[in-house]
Amino acid sequence: MTNVTASTKQLGDLRLDEYLLTLPLVWGEDVDDRTIDVFARVITRPGGDELPYLVFLQGGPGCEAPRPSFAPRNPSWLDAALADYRVVMLDQRGTGLSTPVSDHDLARGDDELAEYLTHLRADSIVRDCEAVREHLGVAQWSVLGQSFGGFTTLHYLSRYADSLREVYFTGGLSAVGRHCDDVYRTCYDQMRTISERYYRRFPEDREVIRGLVDAARNGEIVLPDGEVVSASRLRSIGHLLGGQDGWQRVHELCELDHRSNAFRYDLAQMLPFGGRNPLYYVIHESSYSDGCVTNWSAERTMPQDFVDDVTLLTGEHVRREWCDTVPAFKPWKGVAERMAQVEWPTLYDADAIRASGVRGAAAVYANDAYVPLSYSLETAELLPNVDLYVTSEYEHGGLRASGGKVLQKLIDLVHDRTVR
Repeated sequence: MTNVTASTKQLGDLRLDEYLLTLPLVWGEDVDDRTIDVFARVITRPGGDELPYLVFLQGGPGCEAPRPSFAPRNPSWLDAALADYRVVMLDQRGTGLSTPVSDHDLARGDDELAEYLTHLRADSIVRDCEAVREHLGVAQWSVLGQSFGGFTTLHYLSRYADSLREVYFTGGLSAVGRHCDDVYRTCYDQMRTISERYYRRFPEDREVIRGLVDAARNGEIVLPDGEVVSASRLRSIGHLLGGQDGWQRVHELCELDHRSNAFRYDLAQMLPFGGRNPLYYVIHESSYSDGCVTNWSAERTMPQDFVDDVTLLTGEHVRREWCDTVPAFKPWKGVAERMAQVEWPTLYDADAIRASGVRGAAAVYANDAYVPLSYSLETAELLPNVDLYVTSEYEHGGLRASGGKVLQKLIDLVHDRTVR
């Protein structure tokens, strides 16, 4: 770390202490003098100066932490957290107010940029967390990991468990020691179940989706940015079925004429992966690589019935062809192809996780479309001191959608309080 810039702001009743740390791009490499900035915001409520720290690790990869607001309170779980903690919002490297990855980085060239992106994964994010923790002068802090943030927390337990006081997972118990192909096959199984459940609710929409796929194949669906929507891109609206009210949004889209502005603009807002956060697309599959080459895993593992039945919707499954059809991704094609061939190092150490002994709690969603239930329960066996809250009441985004109820339950479990 070469320097730290600090400032303080007031947001309603909350104090925001903000830090910009200049850190090594490549941790553990004394011969590599490249640096990267990492931004952290500490949120403290009145009278909370002596509370322990809770660092929030956002889902993604490639997405910054949520921005706090006063009225209405954002994120919705913030008050639940602030009752027991000072909350640290970290913009993971490559996002937000940390050194961002954007289209201007394409000037580096595909090879150089791809190498740079290999240093933006969970292992490097954990080292950044350690630097922030040390700067704050605390021996231990707690971590709340949402989705990919939970994956990152598992790596934290694999390497620096002594730094962790408590751990909370919300939809973030990733598979440990599994090939990414196994994970994506299981995600397809879940999407098959979710798709069929949707059509039982709205049976008329099955033929609507079939017609929309035909329209996409004929080049008839064009988004406001000029993207000619491919059939695979259209089917990816299934990712919404993994959210609390996503089924309603899909159904409302099916009611619209695909030639209308309403359809085109609504679809543009509903599709996963976009130009605002190119990292989310370009390094997405690396988040499930516990020591393997991804090689477009989601595309390669698509089951035959998904090939045959175009009404089966897909979820968080990236496709190589989008580099040719999505305007925002076309400049990233060479980088994306290189990232798909990276031999990623192992992220998790099952023995270290099992031996960590860190107290915690995990929300595991029975119908999770993104993080398979079977693997979450398998990983939970490595964490005997982490209490499980398995629920079908909420979907993958339950942390946000529950208005703080999910987090409150987890905190109460860890603190041995009567669950509110």
